[in-house]
Amino acid sequence: MRRKLPLGEGETARTACAPALIRTGVDEKSGELLGHTALAARFGWCADLVAGMAGTLLAEHWNSTDVDALASGVDAGGRRLPSNAWMALRRLGWTTAPAEGVKVNDRIVRMAQEQAGRVLRSVKWRADLTAGVLSAWPVDPAKRTAEEWGRVRAAISDGAYLPSSVIRSRTRQVVSFERKNGRLPADVFESEPAPRVARMLLLAACDGQQATIERSDDGRRALLRLQLPTRPDPQRYADWSWVACPVTLPPTIPANAVIHLPTLRLAGGKVRAGLAYTHPVPRTRRTGHTVALGVDWGLNTLLSAGAVRLHDDGRITTLGSGARLRAAGVLAKQNRLRRNSERLHAKTDQYTRLADPDPDGRHAVLSEEMRRVSERRSNLNGALAWSAARWAVDQATAAGATVIYLEDLRSMEAGGMGRTHNTRLSQTVRGKITDRMRHLAAEAGIAVVVVPPRNTSKHCPNCLTPLRHRKAPDRPTVAGWKWAFCPNPECRWQGDRDQGAWRRIAARGLTHQTKTVTERTNGAMVIRTVVDTMEAKAVITAVPKTSRWDRSKTGPTRPGTNRLAPRRREVPSPARPTGRTGQRPEGHAPTDRRRLPHAAHRHQSVITISTPTTSRHRPRGAALGAGFHLHAHASPPRWAEPMPDLTARTGSLS
Repeated sequence: MRRKLPLGEGETARTACAPALIRTGVDEKSGELLGHTALAARFGWCADLVAGMAGTLLAEHWNSTDVDALASGVDAGGRRLPSNAWMALRRLGWTTAPAEGVKVNDRIVRMAQEQAGRVLRSVKWRADLTAGVLSAWPVDPAKRTAEEWGRVRAAISDGAYLPSSVIRSRTRQVVSFERKNGRLPADVFESEPAPRVARMLLLAACDGQQATIERSDDGRRALLRLQLPTRPDPQRYADWSWVACPVTLPPTIPANAVIHLPTLRLAGGKVRAGLAYTHPVPRTRRTGHTVALGVDWGLNTLLSAGAVRLHDDGRITTLGSGARLRAAGVLAKQNRLRRNSERLHAKTDQYTRLADPDPDGRHAVLSEEMRRVSERRSNLNGALAWSAARWAVDQATAAGATVIYLEDLRSMEAGGMGRTHNTRLSQTVRGKITDRMRHLAAEAGIAVVVVPPRNTSKHCPNCLTPLRHRKAPDRPTVAGWKWAFCPNPECRWQGDRDQGAWRRIAARGLTHQTKTVTERTNGAMVIRTVVDTMEAKAVITAVPKTSRWDRSKTGPTRPGTNRLAPRRREVPSPARPTGRTGQRPEGHAPTDRRRLPHAAHRHQSVITISTPTTSRHRPRGAALGAGFHLHAHASPPRWAEPMPDLTARTGSLS
């Protein structure tokens, strides 16, 4: 369904997707009310027909010749191929048909061609990457020389900016194939079999003869009508009927959005829909930014962020002291699930190696438990990615920033840092957080730009002098990496390593914003190189600290008494009333709550101190487990100065 979306000045159209659940449907031919079980069964019959035809089409064209022909963008006659995958496949003459005796309409074949065409288009990048790695195969695959790295990057399209970890992972795949077969693969289609086809319906490839969707007047519901079979093997067109399915729209879909035909999937015995919609959003800019948010990655502190401002005279100053998002509890839970998954994999491999069959069915039980643990890990990673991305975008919105700069750590590999750090680095979800951040920032018109990470944590943000790192501010003689201070006698900046890194990232992004480019593959904005002349200007100008009250002396100090103040009042306090109000209790009895608040509301300053090592130290909050949001600690935004407390210096009235 295509509709014209009205756009205003400075707006652009954005297409997003929201999940929804289809619970019931009504068969328009018989008037039968279909519950979720009957609806899922009829949907499964249609999805099986589409998946069977898509799998056949993939198996026929899973080769480099056909993939290159589809990726070339032109047909045999030199005409440009359409953007829709099913139309491009038909222009090339790649058709498919259901099993003999099964009757389907042309729109069902379209969905199969669309699904197969998308897979064949996506494999083109992997095929070119594998071909480049094979053409510049090194003498020792485990360790390339500098000359071999140059050759392999030259053999790959845009290989100069490709992370080295991607090339290493593709090299390991080729080495694994060589170890099993005794030779190198000819291409990626020999090392990778045709992927499994998912059971889903891409209704975007259909028109009104197969599916329609209309939004209600109140904008909170929609009616989806589509044709579904009444039997697993429909023999004639009469075995298909229209089913009307009411859908409750998620609150994330704006009222002025245009809804498109969704993608339907079967998960957990229920029909789930990915509702695509288009709505107007502010247009993002590559340049012209004056307020930016810098974001730095970490381990215990997952994200450290802060805002800076670029003045007309070229000075860069900070807005506030920054904020942090700590996810140590979430990462600890993730680590426990990882260890559990490794144990289950080891047991499953042991049962597989046994010659005798499994009479007790333990292998099946372990496989099911392993699937559940993997699903829990995936859900936890997804929740962490959405939470971190939402936190970063909220920080940018609160600061009035129009761009978010974060360092490019795609090439960071887990190696040489010890077993614990290597594992933790491998388990991070930096790629997911970046994608979710781009998705959420686009709604507010905030650009997300990736900058090079070189020397962001090594140099001083105020003078670019190499920093010296210590374990903690209260342990200045113990070598470490968390606390940094500048040895320059004219600067003497010191602070948390991550707090200095986001200053460097934001300043580098603002000074290099004219070097921002947009990648053609995914539309992401990135700064690929660092210019020395621009980098020299990427310094933070320190703002002198000022006090709210003038504390300079205007006369001699008033003489004080030598008599010590009594520990208690000389006159006993009256009896405590039964209610919640009255006189304060005698002495220094606390009047507030004695129990510590929840972990999510604990004070989280940006000052780093050493962790107590005594046996009496008992962690609270995330270590004891109180839900996902109490595992992720976020400091509130502090961009503006707090309001002065007018009653703080009035003194006692007694």
